[in-house]
Amino acid sequence: MRPSLLLPQADGQLVRHTLQGQAPARANTRVPFNRIAYSAAHVVADPLAAVDPWLQCALDWDATIGYRRHLWSLGMGVAEAMDTAQRGMGMDWSTSLELIRRSLDAARDFGPGALLASGCGTDHLDVARVTSVDQVIRGYEEQMAAIEKLGGRLIIMASRALARVATSPADYERVYDRILRQARQPVVLHWLGDMFDPALSGYWGTPDLNAAMDTALGIIAAHAGKVDGIKISLLDKDKEIAMRRRLPKGVRMYTGDDFNYAELIAGDGLGTEQVHGQSDALLGIFDAIAPAASAALSALAQGDVARFHAILAPTVPLSRHIFQAPTRFYKTGVVFMAWLNGHQSHFTMVGGQQSTRSIVHLAELFRLADAANLLEQPELATQRMKTLLSLHGVQA
Repeated sequence: MRPSLLLPQADGQLVRHTLQGQAPARANTRVPFNRIAYSAAHVVADPLAAVDPWLQCALDWDATIGYRRHLWSLGMGVAEAMDTAQRGMGMDWSTSLELIRRSLDAARDFGPGALLASGCGTDHLDVARVTSVDQVIRGYEEQMAAIEKLGGRLIIMASRALARVATSPADYERVYDRILRQARQPVVLHWLGDMFDPALSGYWGTPDLNAAMDTALGIIAAHAGKVDGIKISLLDKDKEIAMRRRLPKGVRMYTGDDFNYAELIAGDGLGTEQVHGQSDALLGIFDAIAPAASAALSALAQGDVARFHAILAPTVPLSRHIFQAPTRFYKTGVVFMAWLNGHQSHFTMVGGQQSTRSIVHLAELFRLADAANLLEQPELATQRMKTLLSLHGVQA
């Protein structure tokens, strides 16, 4: 008999849901992917730490690093200490640097298949006290030096401080020129739309996305040898396709589009030596759908495009739900999925962020995860969902 439970709906009614999902798809891990696929990885809070959870950060290091090993075992790369790891929403720079150090150590232990790149930003600066572009440059340089000293590869994260003090695209050009000239190895640039972080509105010096794209592409063209790729998270597939067609040869487009990732990764068939026809991936949703993402990428590598889409298609409604507005609260859904699937023992988050989504939102997430064949242990997931419902007054 399949597990069942009562789940609340938006109209306040309780409706019985009987699980229908199948076991998650499995990848042929012996087949190398033909796309680079980073999963931005979440962190696991320490629920027993004697801290003020809205003000202080404490991690369960074993569970946090264990999840990274899980991602590597599926053939995924890890994009470390990014917004999915709650940078700027509970995770401070000192804890982020320790996370990067531990992840680099774990990657070395895991072996050559453990792809890892780490977020480098300016989040240690007090934004209210930043008054000049030079301060932003120094902030980036401090984090760059710390990460590169550990042997890490850089993802140059968008900077709230830069968005605050820059007065023109020229200020962005100046900052990125200084940073890219110093990078020891090619970096991934990071363009996060304001739906993910309102403090990044007008990034690249203008609210006009086409003009912003021109500025970013100009910076990349001037430093193509220092740029591995750019991750853009604008939730606009047409903007991403337009930009990737203009990237210099050898510079990758890493999709950060958690609404349209399947189509963008598969490609549009227009690729040439000069024009990029497909996207690689650096996605927060890959944390939550890792088994399906791995299996789909394996199918794509074997030339089975139909199976690639068949596996990922049911995950798209789940992703759109997790990333619905206010999009910056998507991390709650990512951690909720890890808890349902037994990758951590609790549903507690850094900064108390488990409270950012309603029980109705989480109930719908449960339904969609079942429909996407992403509940790895259905009985455990049902028992945990019932526990959460009981705390909200629902006897499921």
